[in-house]
Amino acid sequence: MGKKYKKIILRFIMMVLIALLTLVLSRVLPQRKPTPTLNYRQLILSLGFLFVRTPVLRRRAFYQACLFGAFSLFWTVIPLHLADHFGLSQQGIAWFALAGVGGAIAAPICGRLADKGWTRALTGTFLVVAVFSFLLAVLVKGHSVVGLLLMVVAAITLDMAVSGNLVLGQRAIYSIGKESRGRLNGLFMSLFFLGGAAGSSLGGWAYAQGGWQTAAGLGTVLPALVLLYFLTERKPVFSKLKQS
Repeated sequence: MGKKYKKIILRFIMMVLIALLTLVLSRVLPQRKPTPTLNYRQLILSLGFLFVRTPVLRRRAFYQACLFGAFSLFWTVIPLHLADHFGLSQQGIAWFALAGVGGAIAAPICGRLADKGWTRALTGTFLVVAVFSFLLAVLVKGHSVVGLLLMVVAAITLDMAVSGNLVLGQRAIYSIGKESRGRLNGLFMSLFFLGGAAGSSLGGWAYAQGGWQTAAGLGTVLPALVLLYFLTERKPVFSKLKQS
């Protein structure tokens, strides 16, 4: 049997499985028919009011926008840096990226810790970790194996900071109220993805202007600004809180 026929059979099997899954879910999942209270125009206009009247949303969105901007800057520029200065191939860069994914393990852990009242402490910790990650990346000189390992550590710790802070941010805005939870999450996600887009753009520009050191230095500024803003919160950084 040729490869062409194998692909056709495989696609057919996948189509059957998806159809069966759709049928099962349609019978098993409970029906939900919410009663609309706003029309589409009112719903869109309410987003602006929610943003203005929800300081927790503004603060957490700013935190995550800057962190995700730094994250996007790092992963936009690091493949160029690894290829130019460490001589890594596309496969080597892929292995580097796979190692960096290890930082995502922080998300479920910090979720459980946040439920115990450590939201503020974890937020401060993750911001410090993000600054440390970029400082470590800036300090790496040359193209030795040790330097490459330090870059891997920076990638993992930065991923930990960003994914952990995302969980904390969503937990904070979800605690505001069920009625507007979807709209609040939509605003939160939109705002921090705008930060990510800006970070990618700035990273490419900075690398073209001054290389890795300039780009990484700019990446350090973003979490550092967030850390300064975080310190303006009234309660101590490492005090326990039940809610953000």
